[in-house]
Amino acid sequence: MEKIVDIIEAMAHEKNISLDSAVDAFKEALVKTAKRCTSYTSDFKATVDMDVKDYHVEQIITVVKESDERVKNEPDAVITISKAQEEYGNDIELGDELRSDFILEEHGRTASHNLFKELQYHIQRQVEQDLFEKYREKVGMVMFGTVNRIDDKENTFIEIGELKGILSQRNRIKGEKFRIGDTVKALLRYVSIDPEFGMFLELTRTSPKFLDKLMEKEVPEIADESVEIVATARIPGQRAKIALKTDFANIDPIGATVGVKGVRINAVSNELDGENIDCIDYSPIPEVFITRSLSPAIIQSLKITDKKNKKVLVNITSDQKAKAIGRSGINIRLASMLTGYTIELNEIEGITDRRGDGSSNGSPSEPEKTTNTDALADLFK
Repeated sequence: MEKIVDIIEAMAHEKNISLDSAVDAFKEALVKTAKRCTSYTSDFKATVDMDVKDYHVEQIITVVKESDERVKNEPDAVITISKAQEEYGNDIELGDELRSDFILEEHGRTASHNLFKELQYHIQRQVEQDLFEKYREKVGMVMFGTVNRIDDKENTFIEIGELKGILSQRNRIKGEKFRIGDTVKALLRYVSIDPEFGMFLELTRTSPKFLDKLMEKEVPEIADESVEIVATARIPGQRAKIALKTDFANIDPIGATVGVKGVRINAVSNELDGENIDCIDYSPIPEVFITRSLSPAIIQSLKITDKKNKKVLVNITSDQKAKAIGRSGINIRLASMLTGYTIELNEIEGITDRRGDGSSNGSPSEPEKTTNTDALADLFK
């Protein structure tokens, strides 16, 4: 028993937990062991002094009224005022605590054995709690890991630090396959404890937040908040739209995000199995934002029909309707997800001018050319 405090330090080092956490586990183990040796209704308090490497356990009995329910339910933790005054003197008052030393060594080897069992249990619980808190702080961050198993339900098990991560089929991009030994990058959704898997990390590669985090790592302007991602919409593995804004006049949010020759956006797209990513300049004006979100389609006009329920009617010519809808409706779905508006298309007559200057009933007119060079004459004087 005299070396038990030294053992606490060794266990803290071995289990890679703080000494304070190990001491708290030891206190809990002392209290549980004391209750095992007496009764579970008894009340104990344990103190540990790491400076002198000693510990102390006290049994506490509280003075209560005769009518207190605890007299019947917790007879070892309380004493009535009349009985306390009879045994200890009339100076005893309600609420006083009668403390007595509890010497664990006097209870023999059984107490020693129980203490070590309780200590191991509470140390392990503390290890799990520390791990839980450590990874809970990382929720919403991108994690790296190595695939070590794939089960018959297509759940991909990824080794990440001290815990295992699970990337389920619904959290993978459609058609994505991993093999044992592959390095995987995914977003940590949450930390969970399951009877089958124990403590594990649920990962996802389909969340819009995952795209945001990848862009943040690839684009310095987003990382330092010079450029802000206002909204993101994704259909994983197919296409995504990102609304960007900046408060700095000298920064082009779309240009900064795309990068020279598309190097930045392509790096993110490659990580997402070739997902096409459209960058849109955000506007606080809903009409402008909706118009931009429907790109590459050019609309004629729009009207917000229901502000409360966010519904909008968009007038569009027949040649632009297919672009607005997109293959399998993907463009209009993303525009709706990005803006938060339910978009209804209304087809009108005419053909949209490819220059975006309006509509006409004929073919788009060619810009008028001139051969007059008088305006250049002054340059050669």
